[in-house]
Amino acid sequence: MPKRTSGNPDDPAQKKIPSTPSLQGLARIAKNCKACELWKRGTQTVFGEGEPDSTVMFVGEVPGDQEDLAGKPFVGPAGNLLNKALAEAGIDRSKAYVTNAVKHFNWEPRGKRRIHKKPSAAEISACRPWLDAEISRLKPRVIVCLGATAAQALLGKDFRVTQHRGQFIDSPLAPYVAATVHPSSVLRAPDDETRHEEMKRFVADLKKIAKVIS
Repeated sequence: MPKRTSGNPDDPAQKKIPSTPSLQGLARIAKNCKACELWKRGTQTVFGEGEPDSTVMFVGEVPGDQEDLAGKPFVGPAGNLLNKALAEAGIDRSKAYVTNAVKHFNWEPRGKRRIHKKPSAAEISACRPWLDAEISRLKPRVIVCLGATAAQALLGKDFRVTQHRGQFIDSPLAPYVAATVHPSSVLRAPDDETRHEEMKRFVADLKKIAKVIS
């Protein structure tokens, strides 16, 4: 059974988190987080967003270019696809809480563009206290990991989305915990036919989630 690991009390991020703030309070405090070097690259902290009584939490990897500029999670192309998939699955995005395992945009230059770069294990670990705090305050009924980074951050480095996607995992994090692909993987499909099939699989995973949301 995957075990939830608690944050290191000596981590810079952990020291900044008061014992009983609201989600809104956490977001304010996180604006000044310098627990890893990514604060120097990102425009701003992109904290989670959603109703404080949401029963479902979606956890992605890291903010993208548009999220970094807007200061909101899942508002770029992947977010638009997620919105579409959620609607098809019967899940109201406005009633969900969405966040990322890492709160600052990690990128590398490619011409004039800022291209997403996968966060390192150290960066994920540094940001983990914020994610733990979000889960602790929200107490969601359902947690959905979107992609390998989120799944391995919460369920262990040996967890494989390809082996367990769409399945409910026994975990102390929440009554229902599952993992599926990140919506950006659907966008990266090589052709329209493959993209259509991947979207169908993604929606099918989300429909399983919809059945246990109450």
